[in-house]
Amino acid sequence: MVSRFAQAAKGIRFASSASANAANPWLAERVAIKEHAGPAAETWRKISIYVCIPAVIAASANAYNLWAKHQAHLEHERHEGHEAVKYPYMRLRTKAFPWGDDSLFFNPEVNM
Repeated sequence: MVSRFAQAAKGIRFASSASANAANPWLAERVAIKEHAGPAAETWRKISIYVCIPAVIAASANAYNLWAKHQAHLEHERHEGHEAVKYPYMRLRTKAFPWGDDSLFFNPEVNM
């Protein structure tokens, strides 16, 4: 077996894809994969730019419109003076929490 240094001295390249021919099917397959990767990468770049980015923009606009409608609805209910009914089965406590009567995540604007 000839060493790599001896092959390099003779001008024989080691582990190189420079001479992919029919004699080495593995190198031929690697060259075919490399040639296929260019157009496939270009296709995915176009999909990302022309499909994904507009879809994200459209979804963001839709989410903002829904949020704005929800905020308008909440503001309307706040001004309307909606009275919350405190039923006897709500907020039953046998003893107080260490931080007070309300739960840790109690919000007086939203919760009853």
